Amino acid sequence: MTAVTEAKIRRRVLPSPITGQEFVLVGVIVVLWAALAVSTPAFLTAGSIQPLLVATAPVALVGVAMTIVIITGGIDVSVGGAIMACSVLTAKALVGADVNLGVAVLLSIAAGGVLGLVNGVLIAYGRVHAIIITFGTANLFMFLGLRIFGSGTVNGIPGTLAFFGRGPDGRTLGIPHAFLITLVITAVAWWYLRHTAGGRHFFAIGGDAQAARLAGVRVQRRILLAYVLTGVLVGLASCFVIAQGTSTLDQSVGSGKELAVIAAVVIGGTSIMGGRGSVLGTLLGALLVQSVVSGVTQLGWRSQLSDLFVGIFIIVAVGADLLRARARRAR
Repeated sequence: MTAVTEAKIRRRVLPSPITGQEFVLVGVIVVLWAALAVSTPAFLTAGSIQPLLVATAPVALVGVAMTIVIITGGIDVSVGGAIMACSVLTAKALVGADVNLGVAVLLSIAAGGVLGLVNGVLIAYGRVHAIIITFGTANLFMFLGLRIFGSGTVNGIPGTLAFFGRGPDGRTLGIPHAFLITLVITAVAWWYLRHTAGGRHFFAIGGDAQAARLAGVRVQRRILLAYVLTGVLVGLASCFVIAQGTSTLDQSVGSGKELAVIAAVVIGGTSIMGGRGSVLGTLLGALLVQSVVSGVTQLGWRSQLSDLFVGIFIIVAVGADLLRARARRAR
């Protein structure tokens, strides 16, 4: 078989690099930004876009791992509690031990990795549905975070993580470092899922775990890897979250993040039934969700309206996914 023939076969087997859903999301974001620019001219200024990208980064970053988890047929509703636990642990270390940037990031990533390992072991080897396990561990992680918090807030957090923040130290050429890092990790994940056997194994597990096992895929190890990766990226995202705020961290940190992440993944085109998904779509979904939140705030509307609009996007995305699945079965 010639190299040209192999290349043609590879193009037929692999899905399109950019899906129709992703094109639609780009179009929706462009229209939304144009509408907001007309309604609030300050929206397209650096003072508005930079905080938007900073807020998008942790949601999209955790969403990359959540995409892989949902592709395998699982879900992780504990990421909000995990962000809380990692954030307060890292913030306490910054205040108490005055650690440097590298140590703080490694500490947060290690803590997140341990929490992800707990989820992964229970789900992969305990053979209990992911939503049950992660709903339970979400409460455990929140309890752990509250115990570390003590009775109040963490005050006097130094600017060690300013590299990921909103200030001049947190951006290059006007683009926040947190968002640039998220772009790089998204690109690596996109390449891994598309061009490696290990990445395709995640899709196989979500399509039919038993068939994947018979084909030689180490299903339990892959599922464990997906949840550990989620924990690792939760740890890094926690550094982004700390850098977003002031020198004070309160007990609401991480609250609602699991819903924002899952919304970004679903809106991005990942099938909640497993077997299909795109990290690029998740990045666009996170950007759309945060654009809606930012737009509602700048227009002076009630904050509940952002939940309404995001809910509509989720329903439309899930409906479109069900219609696609029905069309495939009808062929």
